[in-house]
Amino acid sequence: MDHPYRPPTTHAALSGLDTGLLSAVAAGQARLTPAQALEVFHRMPTAELGRWADARCRQVHGEVLRTYVIDRNINYTNVCTARCTFCAFRRDAVDHDAYTLETEELLAKIGELVAIGGTQILMQGGMNPGLPLDWYLELLAAIKSRYPRVHVHAFSPPELIEFVGFFGAPGATLFEKARWVLGKLKAAGMDSLPGGGGEIFAGPVRRKIGLGKCDQEAWLTTMYAAHSLGMFTSASMMFGHIEGYADRIHHMGCVRGWQDKALGWSEAGRHEGTEARRDEGEGVPFGHYKAFISWPFQRDNTPLGRVKDWGSQAGDTGEFPGDVVANLTGDGDAKSHAEFGRRLRTSGTVDYLRTQAVSRLFLDNVYSIGASWVTMGPHVGQTALAFGANDMGSVMMEENVVSAAGTTYCLDEPVLCRLIREAGFLPAQRNNTYDILRVHEGSESPDLAVRDWSEHRLKRLHVERRESAAPLTIGASDR
Repeated sequence: MDHPYRPPTTHAALSGLDTGLLSAVAAGQARLTPAQALEVFHRMPTAELGRWADARCRQVHGEVLRTYVIDRNINYTNVCTARCTFCAFRRDAVDHDAYTLETEELLAKIGELVAIGGTQILMQGGMNPGLPLDWYLELLAAIKSRYPRVHVHAFSPPELIEFVGFFGAPGATLFEKARWVLGKLKAAGMDSLPGGGGEIFAGPVRRKIGLGKCDQEAWLTTMYAAHSLGMFTSASMMFGHIEGYADRIHHMGCVRGWQDKALGWSEAGRHEGTEARRDEGEGVPFGHYKAFISWPFQRDNTPLGRVKDWGSQAGDTGEFPGDVVANLTGDGDAKSHAEFGRRLRTSGTVDYLRTQAVSRLFLDNVYSIGASWVTMGPHVGQTALAFGANDMGSVMMEENVVSAAGTTYCLDEPVLCRLIREAGFLPAQRNNTYDILRVHEGSESPDLAVRDWSEHRLKRLHVERRESAAPLTIGASDR
């Protein structure tokens, strides 16, 4: 049987800097190997790397439109069993500022989104053992009852893995268990699964920074289960902490490999997909990753942020510990450097733009690369449109997780459109699957209609703050 999808061919004997290879990659006719991607990251001048990433982006998305979405990031609870060292958001249930939103509070937030033309919510929270399956099902049903046209982009693989344990999901394998939970949530109103909790997949890094969070295989398997139900998802990467550069390429490679499975290349993937479809009926299409978004670690108020920077101590000589441990297979030896996990190498603007540009070239089977202006600031996000990004992400009404770590950038729709237009493109509002809803060409466009830009300063970001204990809807003892 012919495969409907064939990944581009690799040419491992060539240098990653070979212009013929890069021309073929930009045209979608060749694929970088992990070693070539790492070579490009290390050796290619920044401006040249940006040009190649931009060429690839224009091949996929054209010369004219760059997109954004109007959604709201709603963190429904900050109670979490994990102890991630990079997180300033999580709380224990007994903490004075722990919270779980009541349904009406959450619905009111969605109402505010709809009032400004929003089409989607990104709803995620901590891994809260006090909330039973029925709580989620009733919440999703309430959202769809009141706002049937709002796309519910909800939860994350780490949350789903905890749901499997919390809810006693049936099944012989993790794939079956995750798929059972996802099927219940989908039937209640969940539309798609975001790529939260990706961080870095490499085992040595993940075991250091993601205490209590699922590993690489569980994250990717959960996403594949979502794809088997026809869901479109995103993938993410948080870098600029203890990882080595090879860990970033390994992370992207995991996304690319499992995307090949979802798109039908792998025989094993095709078999699993066929079996999964039988539960749903013939003809249910597979979903896949629609987007990849990466951003640098934000250190303020986090345990990991208190780790000293590499080079700040007298004995910090030679290679960065993360690079000593890292390899392209993600299974380096954490004991190969005594300071691994004890030193940070944070990311700045150039490192961010280079990482994003490599992701555009390496992830040839992922449609959208998102700019991370939320962490890097609006103008770096704008510059990212020249380094392979096609999407500026969301109008930011509310953000709690990154804001807890010290970053509070927020933009309204006119400012977001202005940034895209001043980068040389037409701004266009999209939906979750990147279908274009509106192209802003005329004088009535959100940015072109503005007469006083002082009314559009960064002041509307909502951060959920609770100064006194907020009772959980279901207590931890009621699990």
